[in-house]
Amino acid sequence: MPTYDYKCQNCGYTFETLQSMSADQLTTCPKCNEESLKRLIGTGAGLLFKGSGFYETDYRSKSYNKDKKKDSKKTAEK
Repeated sequence: MPTYDYKCQNCGYTFETLQSMSADQLTTCPKCNEESLKRLIGTGAGLLFKGSGFYETDYRSKSYNKDKKKDSKKTAEK
């Protein structure tokens, strides 16, 4: 679900909320209860990957990774 930013034209209160794309736009300010909300055009959010990567092999067990290092050392010695 996308995050939408809203600003009250009456009191100036700004906030963001999660809404489905098919949901109607909010109109009532949660702070002053006036029907003066305006949905703002946002910049959107970037996709963030945390950690070393997102591949299946990045999350292998510790024992698998140890064996993999042993195998690569044996190959390098040959």
